[in-house]
Amino acid sequence: MTDATDARLAAQYESFPYPRRDPRDEAKRLIIGSPGHLREIDYWVFGARRPASRPLHALIAGGGTGDATIMLAQQMARAGRPGSVTWLDRSAASLKIARERAAVRGLSNIVWEQRSLLDLPGSGLGPFDYIDCCGVLHHLPDPAAGLRALLSVLAPGGGLGLMVYAPHGRTGVYMLQDALLLLAPSDEAPAARLDVAKRVMRHLPDTAWLRRNGFLDDHINGGDAGLYDLLLNPRDRAFTVPALHALLTSEGLSVSCWVEPARYDPLPMLPDPRLRARVEALDAVQRAALAEALAGNVSAHIVYCVRQDEETKRADFMADEAVPVTREGPGEALAAAVQPDGMIGFMIDGLRVPVALPPLAPAILRLLDGRRSVAAIAAALAERGTGDDAFRRAWHSTFVALEHINRLLLAAP
Repeated sequence: MTDATDARLAAQYESFPYPRRDPRDEAKRLIIGSPGHLREIDYWVFGARRPASRPLHALIAGGGTGDATIMLAQQMARAGRPGSVTWLDRSAASLKIARERAAVRGLSNIVWEQRSLLDLPGSGLGPFDYIDCCGVLHHLPDPAAGLRALLSVLAPGGGLGLMVYAPHGRTGVYMLQDALLLLAPSDEAPAARLDVAKRVMRHLPDTAWLRRNGFLDDHINGGDAGLYDLLLNPRDRAFTVPALHALLTSEGLSVSCWVEPARYDPLPMLPDPRLRARVEALDAVQRAALAEALAGNVSAHIVYCVRQDEETKRADFMADEAVPVTREGPGEALAAAVQPDGMIGFMIDGLRVPVALPPLAPAILRLLDGRRSVAAIAAALAERGTGDDAFRRAWHSTFVALEHINRLLLAAP
């Protein structure tokens, strides 16, 4: 499944390992994102039903300089979760950086495999409970073949986390890619092409759409690797919601979550009752496509998916034994963000998503510590005079609203 373009792609990532990372920064911060976040995997892939004591074996296919690998391995180590994270990529330069980052953190739960994900069938690797493939499928000559390779090592009941480019939020990118192909043909050496791209960027007209695109910054803050990957990548395709859905379904996959769910919901953008009635008549994929087209800010789609015959059945968030968790940080931080009118505003790539919460929500959120069950939270509030019916109504509204924005999930049992 390789060709001349693929050879140029391999050369790119040896010359400019992506994304640009300095292992010394690991002492300062852990880069967090989606897909591949442990709490998201527990909830969106396994429905908060897979025991935390059961070893989790994950594959990061297209590991690059290590962001997803380091994040998941560190989260597992901190939580005392058994299992391993396998980094897989062709790039020796990326491997060197990723290993140095892991060494700084003292992580011992990572397995290193320098090879292509297209070599997975028959490789002897796996099976893996979770496979993360972020920013790879859109560079392959045949994305469907890439998916099939991943599925060949996915364990029964397992799931995938994928990221692929989306067109609307990348407005301006493909225009400049076309321009640079004329000035810096793809058969030139990467260093020479990068020099041309830098010169063009210094003289880019104010009318160029990329100058007006505030959703991308690799060409500004990503160093040489970011600029090259954005504007000089030899193979770069983008998927709309319907195109990605078609690709996944063709390989027997079902989406368990578009991340974040709220950004794929057009209703908040269309308060007009007549328009909302029309939205209600659309199916789920059409609604997501509508939201993508209306907002115009989606530069990449992030999805969690499972096999169609193994669709995720999520645990009951109203059950007494359920343990709610925030995706990141303490519940107190969410509670503090609630305004006096009960609204909490989230920004998603410049799009403000307002979320309405019940009056009891701040009190509930302050009790979320990742250990208390729903029953324990109810009992704590009962001591303050909150009746069970009032709590359950408020808890239902709070969870549904914050799950929709991917901020409130359930912990693995």
